[in-house]
Amino acid sequence: MDRRSFIRKAGATGAGAAVAATTLAAPAIAQSNPKVTWRLTSSFPKSLDTIYGGAETFSKMLSEATDGNFTVQVFAAGEIVPGLQAADATTAGTVEACHTVSYYYWGKNPTWALGAAVPFALNARGMNAWHYHGGGIDLFNEFLGTQGLVGFPGGNTGVQMGGWFRKEINTVADMQGLKMRIGGFAGKVVEKLGVVPQQIAGGDIYPALEKGTIDAAEWVGPYDDEKLGFQKVAPYYYYPGWWEGGPTVHLMFNKAKYEELPAAYKSLLRTAAHAADADMLQKYDYKNPTAIKSLVANGAQLRPFSQEILLACFDKSNEVYAEMTAGNPEFKKIWDSITAFRKDYYLNAQVAEYNYDTFMMIQQRGGKL
Repeated sequence: MDRRSFIRKAGATGAGAAVAATTLAAPAIAQSNPKVTWRLTSSFPKSLDTIYGGAETFSKMLSEATDGNFTVQVFAAGEIVPGLQAADATTAGTVEACHTVSYYYWGKNPTWALGAAVPFALNARGMNAWHYHGGGIDLFNEFLGTQGLVGFPGGNTGVQMGGWFRKEINTVADMQGLKMRIGGFAGKVVEKLGVVPQQIAGGDIYPALEKGTIDAAEWVGPYDDEKLGFQKVAPYYYYPGWWEGGPTVHLMFNKAKYEELPAAYKSLLRTAAHAADADMLQKYDYKNPTAIKSLVANGAQLRPFSQEILLACFDKSNEVYAEMTAGNPEFKKIWDSITAFRKDYYLNAQVAEYNYDTFMMIQQRGGKL
């Protein structure tokens, strides 16, 4: 065979191999990167761009990572189901996903609250450390699996404010008979101090305060609270929100639908959720400082909860935990994990972090920053 004939035949063979490779590769790519379209219902109104926006951030990242093949359409509270029914709709398969706070569902089982925030537990950094490195995600998913769900952290607000009050609250006696919108299981604690807790979705709080249906309400913190205009109808703004030191907002998925996903999509979903989780906290840390100054300039009157109130709430919280752990093994398993880490977390936090922050705050108050 002469050299030219060999080259022609070799070229034809190479071209044929390339065509064959392309033919084989196309179905493999299609199978691993299929078209998936999901719907997600949020527990939050669109006006709260930071907390509602966490779901949009998640959706955007997931779509970009898959060249638009895995899309999640986000719906605000009330567009498909009311905000406090988001997880139920996901379990039922009405939607494939939701963006919500798990303590909204504590009435069905108090264990729901532990994935988000409970009184006097961990701050945002502590919750993230526990979730991602202390086994929290797996522990909470053991529980969510019994509800037909899979969940991953999808946001955090940081420590919240103590809420808006129509009158000053200085003593435990002042809390007697107070009708307060307070989310999750914190209501169980304040109820022991005479408060009448109310579970009201975010978009319904302002009219309830304005009409006097409730006397006080907690929501999130300065940035979101300013958007909702609470200072116009309840001027006393208390802190800290001892029941929400670092509430995790979850992205939850119908378990059967999640299990149908290719392994690559599951990995990308978890990665996008992790990114949305970090992004939300960063936004709040950036936006809250400006908002708190604006609120005060427009009439909000900042008030710290008295030590009397904080200590009474702490003691009542421990009473509730004793009751819960005695009769609920699911609750006890997760709460034992959180409290074991909490002890070490605050032992460490009071050394470098606390002292550095305290020094810098003193400089700020002295006008040196």
